[in-house]
Amino acid sequence: MSRSVSVAIIGGGFGGVGLAAKLIEAGFADVTVFEKRDDLGGVWHANTYPGARCDIPSHLYCFSFAPNVEWSSRFAPQPEILAYLHDVAERFHVRPRVRCGTEVVSAAFDDERGRWCLRLADGTEHRADVVVTATGQLSRPAVPAIPGREAFTGPVFHSANWDHTVDLTGRRVGVVGTGASAIQFVPPVAELAERVTVFQRHAPYVLPKVDRPYSERTRALFRRLPSLVKLSRWLTYWQDEPRALGFTRFTKLTKPYASRSGRHLSRQVEDPALRAALTPTEPFGCKRVLLSNDYYPALAAPNVRVVGSPIANADPEGLVTADGETHRLDAIVLGTGFAATEYLAPMRVTGRAGVDLADEWRDGAQAYLGTVVPGFPNLFMLYGPNTNLGHNSIIFMLESQFRYVLQAVRHLAATGPGRLDVRRERYTDYNAEVQRRLGRTVWSLGCDSWYLPDAGRNTVQWPGSTVEFRRRLRRFDPADYEFTPAS
Repeated sequence: MSRSVSVAIIGGGFGGVGLAAKLIEAGFADVTVFEKRDDLGGVWHANTYPGARCDIPSHLYCFSFAPNVEWSSRFAPQPEILAYLHDVAERFHVRPRVRCGTEVVSAAFDDERGRWCLRLADGTEHRADVVVTATGQLSRPAVPAIPGREAFTGPVFHSANWDHTVDLTGRRVGVVGTGASAIQFVPPVAELAERVTVFQRHAPYVLPKVDRPYSERTRALFRRLPSLVKLSRWLTYWQDEPRALGFTRFTKLTKPYASRSGRHLSRQVEDPALRAALTPTEPFGCKRVLLSNDYYPALAAPNVRVVGSPIANADPEGLVTADGETHRLDAIVLGTGFAATEYLAPMRVTGRAGVDLADEWRDGAQAYLGTVVPGFPNLFMLYGPNTNLGHNSIIFMLESQFRYVLQAVRHLAATGPGRLDVRRERYTDYNAEVQRRLGRTVWSLGCDSWYLPDAGRNTVQWPGSTVEFRRRLRRFDPADYEFTPAS
């Protein structure tokens, strides 16, 4: 390594902590992680709603280089995942390099110096040779524009900003949305509330969650034989990976899963009218498929009602639906997901010659290998455009990017100061391929989902397997880049 390279990482979740750990392990000491919240953890720090837990099996939802033998169950709850990230940050010496409570409001490439300048919310600046964004796709809550919402006299909060000062015991609670967060918090809320009204636009597909606790005896066995955790990880991976074929190439292969979801619904909901209301009408997989054993029973409880009529407006007493009914409520919880397609917002990113990334992406976000954009040298994105999955663990995708970014940083260290700028033809050809392939996937079958921005172009999903993604990012190829030595 001929010279040191300074790296600034924006975001302290799985992506930021994991990449920092690998960079430090490789000998790069000048690494700074900027986290806007008061502690690291990303979505697992922010999402503290009742029932929050992972929907990917725990042994797969952790880093391959830092396996965890202490998970309490097959699907870990939020506090354990957050504790795991903190432990990784400590073990790999990331913690001293994290600046919490420090939001990056803009990143600008300095053409003359060949370095990035980050402007922080407190008005100070930080300069680095390389910038890596690890802000994720699920960091900015999507808040629906409900007319008259400000007129409602009760508390309103998003599940990602759960207001723990609000006691929902014996209250009338409205839940807007039926996505991955809602199916987790509705059951515990229904146990507390006098009445829960769930406002549903489209019924999701829900599969049984094959969960189980790991006994102390099992965890002791994992400690003695850590190879068992590795075996569990790979068995889970190869059990889930074949589903990519159904989502991305042969959509008819999803029919058995749709049938399984239907059987799950029939077993757990006896009322024919409610069962009809909860029966999905869109193709399986075109929206996120959910896992739960207690969501349907909660909806079937006598104090829970599912409303299919769209919300028209709010008033002081609650929500009014399009059919004219007023639903009197004491509190409203928004389970409406995240602005997943608004990559890097609200941070402003400007590259060479002052080009704004928002202008580059005016027709939708895209990146070569989901990681780099021409005109923005030495800028890398983790969990960037078209890297999300419908079938397996995003941690696997992140680790593929870690390997690629680390090779790029090593290349810069070996060649000396300069600008690595991906060739536009590589970028253009790659993204044309991605969009062409997405046209054959289940996400192109016409349903309205958070995978598609207003322009209708899928900027979120990866149209292949995680095996293919890892293969394509296995080797950093300098031929894909224009290298300009620093002046």
